[in-house]
Amino acid sequence: MENRTKKNLLLAGAGLGAVLALRSFSRKKREFAFKDRTVLITGGSRGLGLVLARMFAEQGANIAICSRTEHQLEAACEELRNGGATVLSFNCDVSDQAQVKRMIAEIKDRLGPVEVLVNNAGIIAAGPLEEMTVEDFEQAMKVHYWASLYTMLEVIPEMKARGEGRIVNIASIGGKISVPHLVPYSGSKFALVGMSEGFRSELLKDGIYVTTVNPGLMRTGSARNAFLKGQNEKEYTAFALLDANPMISLAADNAARQIMDACRYGKAEVTLGLNAKLASLVHGLFPGVVTDLMGFVNAFLPGPGGVGKETVRGYESETKLTQSPLNAPNQKAARENNEL
Repeated sequence: MENRTKKNLLLAGAGLGAVLALRSFSRKKREFAFKDRTVLITGGSRGLGLVLARMFAEQGANIAICSRTEHQLEAACEELRNGGATVLSFNCDVSDQAQVKRMIAEIKDRLGPVEVLVNNAGIIAAGPLEEMTVEDFEQAMKVHYWASLYTMLEVIPEMKARGEGRIVNIASIGGKISVPHLVPYSGSKFALVGMSEGFRSELLKDGIYVTTVNPGLMRTGSARNAFLKGQNEKEYTAFALLDANPMISLAADNAARQIMDACRYGKAEVTLGLNAKLASLVHGLFPGVVTDLMGFVNAFLPGPGGVGKETVRGYESETKLTQSPLNAPNQKAARENNEL
């Protein structure tokens, strides 16, 4: 009996060793070096996009970034070039397919075909459902869903011809769990998650790895540039202070490193932040319970009123609390990541 137990333990150990070795071999085989690769990052002029651009540049990649905000684009481009990066910048609205086509054609002419695409461009409109309009939903879909589709459709043919490529779609934990006061954002991110997963399934045969990234709250400084409706000062205060809390949110550099790793090894999906991972797990097991819990949370959020359906920015909604030390981590991130 004792000999049989030892034999079983040895067999189990050998099996585990074989599985680990196979996993390590598979991971190494899929490893993708970024040196001299052409990387396009949409929304790359500030926040997470800029942090990723810095990290890809450190790896020796040739960078292309785009944004609709020209002064931030110029500042980001200057910073990257001063750091020794080869970088192109484009004032491009990625929700316009014609502009996307022109941009990617120019990247191909000047840097070579896009080998790594990071769909990072995004917008956040926060406020109660009563103050949201059809246009808010349409705009969120244009930026998060349609823009990502347009860029992917442009780069995939060249990736297929080479038999390799990497696409990273920055979705959100809001694309797994719908969040009160962010309904247009969450709905469009849900759509992006579904599209991203479907593209991965169909493109694996071509050597193209599509990675879906679902970050929780991150300290990028982007709260300043959020669009707010209703009681905008209360909305911004709640958003900014949650974002600034290191117990809840993830540092931008930490998030970017995990995204780089997921891209390098072609992971299917990565959820960033312990809170986001836990929330996603619980929602997967008890979706109805989590949805009703969100309804309970909504009861404590600001109601309609204030600026109503008008849209104002976070930096136009400062309060004593958002200018206090409680929001210092966000203020620091905003300075570092070109969000001012």
